[in-house]
Order: sequence, then C-alpha cells, then structure tokens
Amino acid sequence: MPDQKVVDKPIWTPSAERVAASNMQKFISFVNRRHGLSFSDFRSLYEWSIDKQAEFWSAIWEFTDIKSSRRFDNVLTGTDIRKAKWFDGAQLNFAENLLRFRDTRTAISYWCEDTTPRYLTYEQLYRQVARCARGLKQLGVGKGDRVAAFIANMPEAIIGMLATTSLGAIWSSCSPDFGFQGVLDRFGQIEPKVLITANGYQYHGKRISSLSTVERIGKTLPSLEAIVLIPKISEFEKSVGQRSILWEDLLDNDAEGIDFAQLPFDHPVYIMYSSGTTGVPKCIVHGAGGTLLQHFKELILHSNLSREDTITYFTTCGWMMWNWLVSSLGVGSTVFLYDGSPSYPNLETLFKAIENERINIFGTSPKFISSCENAGFRPGNSSDLSSLKAILSTGAPLSVANFEYVYREIKPDVQLSSISGGTDIISCFMLGNPMLPVYPGELQCRGLGMNVETYNDKGEAVINEVGELVCTAPFPSRPVYFWNDPEGEKYKRAYCDRTRLCRLDR
Repeated sequence: MPDQKVVDKPIWTPSAERVAASNMQKFISFVNRRHGLSFSDFRSLYEWSIDKQAEFWSAIWEFTDIKSSRRFDNVLTGTDIRKAKWFDGAQLNFAENLLRFRDTRTAISYWCEDTTPRYLTYEQLYRQVARCARGLKQLGVGKGDRVAAFIANMPEAIIGMLATTSLGAIWSSCSPDFGFQGVLDRFGQIEPKVLITANGYQYHGKRISSLSTVERIGKTLPSLEAIVLIPKISEFEKSVGQRSILWEDLLDNDAEGIDFAQLPFDHPVYIMYSSGTTGVPKCIVHGAGGTLLQHFKELILHSNLSREDTITYFTTCGWMMWNWLVSSLGVGSTVFLYDGSPSYPNLETLFKAIENERINIFGTSPKFISSCENAGFRPGNSSDLSSLKAILSTGAPLSVANFEYVYREIKPDVQLSSISGGTDIISCFMLGNPMLPVYPGELQCRGLGMNVETYNDKGEAVINEVGELVCTAPFPSRPVYFWNDPEGEKYKRAYCDRTRLCRLDR
C-alpha cells in the first residue's frame, strides 16, 4: 500500500485460549488425524493446502459436512485453472446445504432504518422457501432458468434465492439503487424468466418508488413471464401490469417440503457481473459446489463462525458480500440484515445493532470506519460491544490509521481482518485468521488452498515489490464460465492475457 508507515509490532494478538478454541485449530487437528500429519501452526497447514490440493479440498468437504446425494469420484482432474474438473461425479444442491437446520433458532434478523425489526427462525425460513419454490415452479421455473431480483437487502431476497437454487435455476440480483440502464445491461443479457422486486425501498429516511423502473424493465425484457412484486412501501402501488403477482400470492400454497434438485458440482447457481467500466458488464457464472466450499472454508475457518454466532456484513444484493453472508445459513448462524443507510439517523445505528442483536462478526468498509473517525465518533463509549469478536473490512485497503482507530475507539480486544477477493471468485484471496496476530496496514494471511503470488512485469514471483496479484493453481470457486461466451474468449481475455490468473494449456 503506497504512503503507509510500516508497523513491526502487532496491534492485537489472540490469547492462547482463543487460538486453542478456534475452528482453524480444530481443522488442523482434523487434518492431522485424517492424514497422519503433525502440523502445529497455520503456515504448515497453508503450505500443505497448496501442495496437496486434492487432499486439502477433500478435507474441507468432510470438515464442513457438504450435503450430497452422490459422492464424488475424483477431487481434482487437471492443472489448468479454467479447465480443471472439481469433484467429478458429485450430485448436490446449493439450497439444501444452506437449509440443513430447521429448528427454532433465529436464522434471519432484519432491520430497515426506522421500521419494526423482523425475525425468521430456521423452521419458518424453510417453510417460506418451500412455498416460494412451489410458486416459482408453478410459474414454469426449472433447471437452468434464470430468476432475477431487483431488490433491497431484505429476507425476501434470501427466500427467493434459496427457492430458485433449490429448483436448479440460477439466481442473479441487483440492488434497487441501480438505474434502468444498469439493470438492463445486466439482466438483458441473461434473459430471466421471472423478476422478483419490491415496489420501493428506503434510504436515509426517504421512501423511494421503484415502480417506474420495474415497469420499464417489464416492457423491455421479452423473456419475462412474470414479475413478483413485494409491497415493501405501503403507500406505493402494488401492481405493474398483467404479468405481476404479489409475493404473498406466490407463497399462497400448502407446500411443506422441498424437493431439492440434485445437480453436478459445477451446476450454475449465481450469475454476477463485472463493473462495466470498459463496456457492457460481463456475466460471471458461479457453480454451486465451488461457492459452497469456498464460503464454508472462509466463514468457518478464517472467520471462526459457529452456530452460536450472529454475523452481518453491510452490503447490498448487488455485491458479492451478500452472497458470502447468506452462506452463513449453512453454519446455522443468525444472519443480520441491515437495509438502508449506515448513517441514518446517525453513525451509531450499526453499533446499536451490534449491541441489541448481540452481533459477533461485523463486516464493513474502510469508508465507514473513516467516516466514524472523521466525525470524532467513539462507538466503544456509546454502545455495548461486548459480543463483538471480529470486524471484517473489504472494498478498499484498510489504512494504518483505520486499524489504530478501531482498537482505540471501537474495541481493544477484537480481531480486525482486512480481507480481499472479489466478484470474479465470489470469495477471497486474502483473509483473516483467528490464530494469527493483527498488524496495522496488513492482511493477516492468504486463504487456504489459494496459491496467491505477486508477479512483476516479467511474470516472475516477487516479494516486497508492487506487482500483479495472481493465483497460479486451480481452486473450486473460479468462474465456471461467462454467459454468452461459448468459446471462452471473453473468459480468456479477462483473466489469462494480462493478469495470468489462469495457467492455460497452450
């Protein structure tokens, strides 16, 4: 990071008790027992994870208890990132892995600015997903179809995604602040059969109608057979034409169970989008199995998430951190959703959420942390943050000053993890680690199984030099393919011509 002072001493170090109780330490013990090894630290585990990829990812499958109707024949075939075959022969369903719990523990807690909080237990979530899946199936949605959502960060988005993927259909979402052209540039390429949306959203105290944009989308996308409308804002209309049905009507059936479609490891589950700064956004397709393995690895091991925890990330449904956060359901944790402005009515809002909802893992951005610091805000003095174990930050580099502010004014005993990855891999290259100390201005570690290096202009791996971040070996959450890219030319140009993400067979 340019113009950053180097800090040689850690600003936080986990206690021996905390390290011993961590999921990462439990995974080390699991690997040692399973493979007859004697690792005692993270460095040894990391080196093994990139030297023995098949053994490592198989261990992740077992440790995180991936649910499948058919076990894989081979873990990894091939060394080319784009063409390598992962977990060949496996049959599974993405939604089934996230809906493994069906009890009375809170699955989703939801705040939307000044409205009344809502809560869903795992039992209630399963029932609503079952009814949504039945409703979508009655609309003709099936394997390979696309369901698009123009929607705020609300429980209906999660329910819709789980129902969609339970059928083997593909989910894609944009947040409601996208303009018409931004939505059309994305959804127009993937030709969705159904659009799920709300009649409006709330941001910084204002209620904003989405109806005119939704009406234009409906008239412009000939593939749409139905628009499912959620009446989020009571004073706005509840119809956008003959093809629209209300959310409550979609779920108005007696479905009690879900027939989870059993599909190959790489069956598409999400379509995400590049930024579109150099043209129409690229449609990046992600597979169910790779997304599950990476998210479970990152949530359980690197973030130390457990069933007893509540986790949140301030995000919209248009950012991959929403997809990442939702996978916490597979751990059985409580997922806290915040819908609105993080500074409404003031910067204290999210910290009061930590206090009231007993949030353990809080995800944010350097921009929010800097806003708090610039305002002279001292969250640790105004809110009870005793539940908070970890703060995650991504979206931009976290400065030394940001680190110092967090430990001075938020909480001195917290794991602050600057993490880095992106839409292209729907996960991270660098992450936090509950076993390691935190150094100001630094990321804690590379992700397990991610052979990440820095390359110079000559394509040589370098240390302590500015260069290009590359991953030089296969990993399960690489994009499966780009939509409407049958020969893979867009894929190769995006990742292999300049950044050397792929090692291609030439």
